[in-house]
Amino acid sequence: MNILAMDTSNQALGVALLKDGQLIGEVMTNLKKNHSVRLMPAINQLMHDVDMTPQDLDKIVVAKGPGSYTGVRIGLTTAKSMAWALDIPLAGISSLEVLAWQGYFYNSYICPFFDARRGLVYTGLYEMQNGKPELVRDENNIMMEDWLKELAKTNQDVLFLSPDIELHRELIKTYLGRRAVIAEGPFQLASPADLACAGIDKTAESTHTLIPNYLRLAEAEANWLKKVQESDD
Repeated sequence: MNILAMDTSNQALGVALLKDGQLIGEVMTNLKKNHSVRLMPAINQLMHDVDMTPQDLDKIVVAKGPGSYTGVRIGLTTAKSMAWALDIPLAGISSLEVLAWQGYFYNSYICPFFDARRGLVYTGLYEMQNGKPELVRDENNIMMEDWLKELAKTNQDVLFLSPDIELHRELIKTYLGRRAVIAEGPFQLASPADLACAGIDKTAESTHTLIPNYLRLAEAEANWLKKVQESDD
């Protein structure tokens, strides 16, 4: 089975190809550049390098958020368009779950997170079970300080994974002290190869009904709904 995986849900852009469970190609950058103009060229170049065409693909896997609203939409739109055109299965994977795969060899709790501004984070709590990260506590959009208070109550060591780790490092250490394990730089980024692996056994979804995993509404949409509710009242 040939699987194409793509992730544009955060600053890093990643594309990977698996052939029968083996990684045959991967492209990844961590730059503040527009994913919309770089994703398809990255896919085309990778497929060219490994002598593969879109018609050779059997499945597409995409990181569906949370993260950048624009980035998530770019990835999902591209993945859905390709899956529909090629008439092949499509699977969406939580971007937090993809990042949690970086803790594959860690034997306690794994906390992937993305900064959501104003003290908030997108996060969840995972643990490796049978070779895969499984949710221990549901993904949420929560104040980082409140989340760390909850984690401190578990009395467990926690591995923190995030491209935004430096924004919250001091706060993490304040609440968890020695129980906080912070990975080295390269492990703070989700791997497109891990995304592809996560999608191998993931049930395919309809290209028309697969939706982003935002965890919260975009600010503009939230303000609009608030105005609607106020006018109804």
